[in-house]
Amino acid sequence: MSEYDRIRRQCAKKGELWEDTDFPTTQTSIFYHQSPPFQFTWKRPKDLDTNPVFIREGTSVLDVVPGKLGDRWLVSTLACLYLSKGFFYRVVPADQAFEPSINASASGYCGAFRFRVWWCGEWVEVTVDDRLPTVNGRLVFAHCSNSAQYWPCLLEKAYAKLHGSYEALKYGSTLDGLADLTGGVTESLGVKLDASFHVRLLSRLLANTSIITVVAQTNANNKENNRNNDSNISDKNQQIDSSGRRLASGILLGINYKICSIEKVDTLNNENVSLMRLRCPFGISGESTSDWCRNCPNWNELVSNGERERLAPHQLAEGEFYLSFNDFVENFTQIECVHLDAETSRDEPTLQGKVPWTTRVYQGCWQRGVTAGGCRNNDETFHINPQLHLILSDADEIVISLNQHSVLEPKVVGFSVYPLPKLGSDVFNKAFFKKTKSLVNSQYTNSRQVSHRCQLEQGGYLIIPTTFETAHEGSFTLRVYSTQPIKLKLVDLSPCQVKPSIIRAPNTPVTDSKSVGQYEAVFLQLADEHRTVNAFELHELLEACLPNDYIKSCANIEVCRQVILVFDVSGLGRLKLSDFRDFMASLKQWQAAFKCHTKEKTGILRAERLRDSLFDVGFQVNNEVLSALILRHMRKDGTLRFGDFVSAVLHLTVAFGTFDKRDPLQNGSVKLTLTEWLKYALLC
Repeated sequence: MSEYDRIRRQCAKKGELWEDTDFPTTQTSIFYHQSPPFQFTWKRPKDLDTNPVFIREGTSVLDVVPGKLGDRWLVSTLACLYLSKGFFYRVVPADQAFEPSINASASGYCGAFRFRVWWCGEWVEVTVDDRLPTVNGRLVFAHCSNSAQYWPCLLEKAYAKLHGSYEALKYGSTLDGLADLTGGVTESLGVKLDASFHVRLLSRLLANTSIITVVAQTNANNKENNRNNDSNISDKNQQIDSSGRRLASGILLGINYKICSIEKVDTLNNENVSLMRLRCPFGISGESTSDWCRNCPNWNELVSNGERERLAPHQLAEGEFYLSFNDFVENFTQIECVHLDAETSRDEPTLQGKVPWTTRVYQGCWQRGVTAGGCRNNDETFHINPQLHLILSDADEIVISLNQHSVLEPKVVGFSVYPLPKLGSDVFNKAFFKKTKSLVNSQYTNSRQVSHRCQLEQGGYLIIPTTFETAHEGSFTLRVYSTQPIKLKLVDLSPCQVKPSIIRAPNTPVTDSKSVGQYEAVFLQLADEHRTVNAFELHELLEACLPNDYIKSCANIEVCRQVILVFDVSGLGRLKLSDFRDFMASLKQWQAAFKCHTKEKTGILRAERLRDSLFDVGFQVNNEVLSALILRHMRKDGTLRFGDFVSAVLHLTVAFGTFDKRDPLQNGSVKLTLTEWLKYALLC
């Protein structure tokens, strides 16, 4: 049973309207940084309208206004969603309404409404109550000005709930909104003055399952898009009318117009004119008044009857209009696209019959000491980032998109693409990245999504998604969109023991160390009649004999217990003198491996170097195993002391030894009873 169904049944049973305790009607749900100069009153739609409507069917034009937040990006996103009915009803389930009675039917009104949003790499259902913030009895945020539809207000509330507050919506973008409400990958392209470039690009995009929009921004309100390298807003001769909200041509500023098609018209002057068919979600009020608009004389003076009937400018839907390519380039500044795979685009009627994108997805994370290596500036740690092997079956222009899941405190993220040699490797170390130049480097930004379009030849490539700084943690989704068959897989090592971690002590006495005799003398003093010690006696021995604090950090009771588990075969928890000698010989080797990787400060190992240190001891571990070791042994400052390192080595020694005994034929898998599993899990 879904949360929404549970809420409806609960309300029907109690005979009351639902109140969402996870997003309460308090000031902090609206503003978390600042205090507004007025007090909000939360009211339900039935307190504001005598006949509120959730969705008014049959209307093709939306009348949403942004309200006090001024989040025109969200209004534009909702308007784009409304034009794509398949996506709209996925996000806004139609089986909800304002009905006077409380019952358990599908549309029974209980004060709760649900919406579906693509969030952190998956579709999630968000349920909110219908109490909305008002001032002086009027809605203050996004709402419909005339139609009394309440789905925009409630969807905005659900979106604010995901972000933590209404105030957080001030800092969103249309690209984020389109991605969240369609589940696709978004891409922003600056409108160039080269019209032929757009003919080629848009023709390709219109053939695929992509929603393509275009927006007009001014220099003042286009800071985000100005970062795009091919944006040339400053080159445009935009004329703005007195209202400041539209261009002199009638185009609304900051509103995404949907690109429906590219048409060619043959004029009576024997000219071939390229036309864009656009649609404004706000109807006729947002249509262009430039050449080739709905009532332009060109249709009667320059076009034959046959061409006029074919393009039917007077029969276009409300908000649709034609615009010449020259005017298109002159008026608009950014192309904003949403690319969708076959599954996501299946329910959208306007995308039927188009070629679906081939998509490959990887969901992963950046973990300190494991996969949080930072950007290319960090030569020593860049190689520990997730390594994704991309295989292209043919040359293609692909779109790579990195979506971070840190919404409230986003990191600066980006990615690089490297060519791969035909003879690949299990994993690519820092030597590979020092000698290999990247082919593609995305922007690094704290946006939730970073996308990059690039042309790649047939073959293999390595994609490295990273945070800008090392040790910054977070989860992410990386998606690759192509028109050709592709493969994407994580490059990682297979865990194995490359050499024994336990060194056998030489039978002949070691004369170059006067401390060996001291160890053995103390051992025999503490030992029982069988010349064995337990973990507590071993602890006392190491405390007395190890030379300095750096080495002595491994002289703790937990490490001593692990030492017993490694060597004890009797099950009595005792350590023999010969095993003690082997441990001391091994400890010397482990110290050498540890010291080799503690370059900055003796006795302190950065977590990013644990994998290489373990390899020198004899263990090859993959990201999953390393993650468990880091979680168990890393300290708050992101480092390990020698005792932590010894403990990790002992854990792996027990784990590999236990598995090898259960898998003598080296099948790579074992079967365990519950008792056996519990025993081995506790031993490791």
